[in-house]
Amino acid sequence: MNLFASAPLWLAWCLAALLIAAAIEDAVRMKISNVVSLAVFVAAIVAMAVGGLEIALWQNALVFAVLLAGGTLLFGAGKMGGGDVKLMAGVGLWCSLTTAFTLLPIVFITGGLLALIILAARTIAPKGSGVRVIVLKPGSGIPYGIAIAAGALITLALSRG
Repeated sequence: MNLFASAPLWLAWCLAALLIAAAIEDAVRMKISNVVSLAVFVAAIVAMAVGGLEIALWQNALVFAVLLAGGTLLFGAGKMGGGDVKLMAGVGLWCSLTTAFTLLPIVFITGGLLALIILAARTIAPKGSGVRVIVLKPGSGIPYGIAIAAGALITLALSRG
């Protein structure tokens, strides 16, 4: 069940606010708090309860489980941060299988664009100037929570028409 489309408008706005908070936090601290990821997860549970617990929700559970398992493997390999994994899994709980096939390419594309922008910014940042912005420091990671949040917000907007 596409909870992005079926959730009440107030809950969709709450999700949007949580996603924006996660993106800002990841941009500033290179971390996403457990509170924000848990709130995204709980908001999905609320959307399920408000919309009625239907058998089609098995798809949402499957998307959640696959994203959590895959993300855990990526985390173990040092390719993805723990906050990113939890946020992505929480967002996945909002998705049916069909919606997940919309969400994932959008997240990957926004992630690629974000990486290109950050890498370009790192090359033009003044060298040896004591750069204070974490993401501009050479060797720092990419705050992928921004791409996850952007992808989820785009999918939310597409789902709601």
